[in-house]
Amino acid sequence: MPVSVTIDEIKAAQARIARHVVRTPLRHAPSLSHNNSPVHLKLETRQTTGSFKLRGATNAVLSLETAPTRGATGVVTASTGNHGRAVAHAAKARGIRAVVCMSHLVPENKVEAVRSLGAEVRIVGHSQDDAQEEVDRLVAEENLAEIPPFDHPAVIAGQGTIGLEIIEDMPEVELVLVPLSGGGLAGGIAAAVKALRPRTKVVGISMARGAAMHASLLAGKPVQVEELPTLADSLGGGIGLANHYSFALCRDFLDEVVLLTEEEVATGIRHAFTAEGEIVEGAAGVGVAALLAGKVKPSGPTAVVVSGRNIDLGLHRRIVEQGVAA
Repeated sequence: MPVSVTIDEIKAAQARIARHVVRTPLRHAPSLSHNNSPVHLKLETRQTTGSFKLRGATNAVLSLETAPTRGATGVVTASTGNHGRAVAHAAKARGIRAVVCMSHLVPENKVEAVRSLGAEVRIVGHSQDDAQEEVDRLVAEENLAEIPPFDHPAVIAGQGTIGLEIIEDMPEVELVLVPLSGGGLAGGIAAAVKALRPRTKVVGISMARGAAMHASLLAGKPVQVEELPTLADSLGGGIGLANHYSFALCRDFLDEVVLLTEEEVATGIRHAFTAEGEIVEGAAGVGVAALLAGKVKPSGPTAVVVSGRNIDLGLHRRIVEQGVAA
C-alpha cells in the first residue's frame, strides 16, 4: 500500500501552520536520562490549547479553502476533549462555526474548555462511536465539514510536524516514544521520522484498557474494542472500521507498541510533576511511564512526546499525593 501521508505534505503543513502554533521545546529530562541515553521531552504541553492537537486541527481548517468542502457552513468533529478544543480554537481564529460532539466519558474540564472557545457542544452516548454518529448527521443535514480527530491526511500531516521538529532539534535521536490512540499523532510523527532518519525506532505507547489501535494491529485490520474509563482518557475511542490513513501508517512505521497499567500511567503523571516539574494528563505521561516501568529501554538519545497538560487539577493532585485516584 502506498504511503498515505508523505514527508512533502508534512513539510507543507509545517509552513502552513508556522504562524498559528507554538514550536514547542525539546527539554532534557535528567531524571530519565542514563549514561549514553539522554532523554528529552517534546513538550506539547506548551502548545496554545495545551496539547498537540492544535497542529492538525489548524492545518485542516486552513486547508478547507482548497478542499472539496470549501462551501461548508462550518466545521464539526468528534472528540475526547483535546481535539475538540483545538478545532474550536482554529475555527474561532477563522471566524467560522464549530460543533464538537463528545461522549459522557469526556471529563468535564475538557468539555468546558471547548465551550469557552465558543464552540457548540453536543454530548452524545458513552463512546467515540456514539459521538461520531452525531457528526455524520450534522455533515449530512447541516452542511458542516468534518475534521476527524486522527484519520484525515491534513490532521495527520499537522501532527507529523512534531516529528520534523524533533529531527531538526535532535538529529542524532535513536528512539522516539509517542502516545498511541487513533494513530494520527503516532502515524504522522513516525512517517516524518522514518522519512528523515529511517533507523530511528518509533514506539507507540498506550494504556491496556481499551487500546484500539494495538488490537487492530494485532488483528491486521481495524477492529472494535470496548471503550473503558482510564487515566489516559485522551487515548480512548476506536480507530474506525473504515479507517483510511492512520492504521496503515502505524502498521507500516511503528516499530513496537507498549501497553501500560493504570498504576503505571499514574506513576508517569506523578514522576513528570515531582521530578521534572511538568503537569501532564494521563495520555501525555505514557512515554515517561513506559521508561519508568522498564517496558522501553533506551540505548541512545531518546525523545518522549509529552502530548498535553489538560488534566483536571483535582485529579492531578490526588494522583500526585495518593497514587491512582478512585
